[in-house]
Amino acid sequence: MIYCGIDWAERHHDIALIDDTGQLLAKRRIMDDAAGYQLLLDLLAEYGDSENDPIPIAIETSRGLLVAALRQGQRQVFSINPMAAARYRDRHGVSRKKSDPGDALVLANILRTDMPIHRPLPNDSDLARAIAVLARAQQDATWNRQLIANQLRSLLREYYPAALEAFAHWQNGLCRPEARALLKAAPTPARAARLTRTQITSALKRAGRQRGIEPEAERLRGIFRADFAHQPQLVEDALGQQMLALLRQLEAVCIAADELAEAAEASFRQHPDAEILLSFPGLGPQTGARVPAEIGDDRNRFADARSLKAYAGSAPITRASGKKHHVGRHMIKNNRLHHAGYLWAFSSLTASPGANAHYRRRREIGDWHAQAQRHLFNRMLGQLFHCLKHKTLFDEHQAFPSSLVVAA
Repeated sequence: MIYCGIDWAERHHDIALIDDTGQLLAKRRIMDDAAGYQLLLDLLAEYGDSENDPIPIAIETSRGLLVAALRQGQRQVFSINPMAAARYRDRHGVSRKKSDPGDALVLANILRTDMPIHRPLPNDSDLARAIAVLARAQQDATWNRQLIANQLRSLLREYYPAALEAFAHWQNGLCRPEARALLKAAPTPARAARLTRTQITSALKRAGRQRGIEPEAERLRGIFRADFAHQPQLVEDALGQQMLALLRQLEAVCIAADELAEAAEASFRQHPDAEILLSFPGLGPQTGARVPAEIGDDRNRFADARSLKAYAGSAPITRASGKKHHVGRHMIKNNRLHHAGYLWAFSSLTASPGANAHYRRRREIGDWHAQAQRHLFNRMLGQLFHCLKHKTLFDEHQAFPSSLVVAA
């Protein structure tokens, strides 16, 4: 059997082919372009690569055009963690020498010696991979939005406490279009105090508000004209310029998050598993899109529900040695799926009586909030694995049977 290792870089890639005995058969350096990819495929074909019997390949990334070119057909592509590859390198020498061709040879030897313990890239559909791109981008935009909003809030605390008080009871606070419109119209407390009721009303209407405009404008006008401490005028104007710069960044990332959310939702609703996922309590279009984005639609990816739970980091992990025994949580996990799981579990408390009862029961036996949520997410994942495997919708009575049914 032939094994291939690829050490990838930005401009070129190093290739190494070995046989069962570890003998180096060929090594080559290709450029990162279509001609280089074709040269790689020709090299693989020269050593017996075919559609029915493809050569397995190890590489330290799971993304990019090179990986897309290699994943065509039934070829197994293994994404090796760079840290794991570094540990394998130490097995072949203690001098700590390193080179790109040498790294390609190490990757090939990883498949030769330990291929059964490494997983190939899942054979997800193109739609599932497109959902993953959009859902992850929307999640990143949401995190960036919160980061910039926190920076803006810290800046407003230094010179503009009236704005924070005015937007305190609004959901999403500074991220709301009304807040951005008012800050754009009055970047400093002095200019906010001079705003008329008409100007505030116009700003709220431009932001898209349709109800309760007049009483809200009166409330905001009263807050802006209240007595607050002020910075010196020149310092206040300078802080106002800094705030406008942050505000432009916040507005851009808010628009990007909304557009990506619409695109992710549209792609997610086209997937065959969307109906099953949306039948679960607490899963909406946005959170629901993040689940198949991380677990894919390759049913052979996870052997059982325990594998899926370990991948998500919801299952407990035991560390036992001698007299020491500790049961804790997974530290190595898919952080995106883990984050979506907390949102899912929290939303299901109001959408499912059974989920709420399960959460309360975990709290009563001593779990703190995050532990109870993680335990609920763990149970939901097991139910999701069953429903996806058997193509059935979520059933509240089967997922959380009553105590009388369990006794019977």
